[in-house]
Amino acid sequence: MHLAWLMWLAAIMPPHLSNQTCLATTVYLEARGQPVLGQKAVAEVAMRRRASGLWGDNVCSVVNAPKQFAPTLVPPSTSLNNLVAWKRAWNIAGKALVNWSLPSSERTYVVPGANSFYATSIAPPRWAQDEAPLAVIGSHRFYAVN
Repeated sequence: MHLAWLMWLAAIMPPHLSNQTCLATTVYLEARGQPVLGQKAVAEVAMRRRASGLWGDNVCSVVNAPKQFAPTLVPPSTSLNNLVAWKRAWNIAGKALVNWSLPSSERTYVVPGANSFYATSIAPPRWAQDEAPLAVIGSHRFYAVN
């Protein structure tokens, strides 16, 4: 699967499948080589941003906001060809959507309050340079950025 094709497909799917496709794509691109807990944390950050309404009112809008998540940072020709990692990302995305459909007091959180993260393989973004992370999972650092 190519990223461009997958994002096009998400645009014509029913909302629930569209959201799961966009979230799974983000989890796959951002964290497929990370522990499952880290993949869940990436999904949680995207869901928290959707809940805030600042980056869009649905998951696809959030993960496709310019320069926020991997779907807008990697070339559209990027192949998502690791089927084991895709299946895991798909399942994590589905569970995250169910979790976030619950009242906030009933949700399970991995990184409470985190609305941003970065991979330690890149230079820290400006917003992370003077802040202590809320959590470090695998090679990702998670933050609550105001």
